[in-house]
Amino acid sequence: MDYGYNNQYTTSYGAHGAADGGGFVAGEPQSSPAAGRGGYGKDTVRPMTIKQILDSQQPHPDADFRADGEPFGQVTFVGQIQGISTQPTNITYRVDDGTGMVEVKQWIDTDSNKEDRMDGVESNKPKLVENGYCRVWGRLKSFNNKRHVGAHIIRPITDYNEINYHLLEATAVHLFFTRGPPQAQQANGNKDAGANGGHQDFASAADNALSGISPLGRKVFHTLKNTPQSNEGLHVQMIASQMGMPVSEVYKGAEELLAIGMIFTTVDDNTWAVLDA
Repeated sequence: MDYGYNNQYTTSYGAHGAADGGGFVAGEPQSSPAAGRGGYGKDTVRPMTIKQILDSQQPHPDADFRADGEPFGQVTFVGQIQGISTQPTNITYRVDDGTGMVEVKQWIDTDSNKEDRMDGVESNKPKLVENGYCRVWGRLKSFNNKRHVGAHIIRPITDYNEINYHLLEATAVHLFFTRGPPQAQQANGNKDAGANGGHQDFASAADNALSGISPLGRKVFHTLKNTPQSNEGLHVQMIASQMGMPVSEVYKGAEELLAIGMIFTTVDDNTWAVLDA
């Protein structure tokens, strides 16, 4: 399925001869990005969640934004449009992906719009509407200490598999930058599995990843991991019932886990499963 990456914004994180497809392609990097020497950021489009975008660091106003220690220039993300505000020169969309909300601004090309209307093209395009889902490609900007994304492209999502695909891809890129390329992880996993077993290796990695998570987030993780479930994971209501806590508290813990890629959404935004490596 082509989710629109086959364009000038296609990314390649250290891949040799990246094909059209996702932004993250597992390849042999020239240096380890986990060690902060990758240098891929400025000329790539990084798939991210909105929380990752809003939590990214910028040492000073003229510096590059950084996430997981790596600079990035442009981002792509998916989300639900919560509001649309139309101005003479731009359209502002409020987009929410379940991890956060950000404003997306797209400048209006009046000449192009006139040509589209004359050619009858505009009427054939899928529409961006409130409560509909969209994908955004753009650049993160900061103005008066408030962040927004200046969109190069924003289009409606027609295949909802794209939402889960994007979240998995954002997780893969996060793991690539924080833990190194997949080949190194696989080699270490095979070596440790021979001596101690793969489950122990995963438990150790999970413990390390949870070291910066609140007690509430850890409790949500362990409930998800240890409660019998189908491949679809657990709905927030079931997790709250197992934990004996309000749903609002479960959401707080889950947001932490989603942000670092320990869990992912499955059939909807309220059903989660552990990303078992």
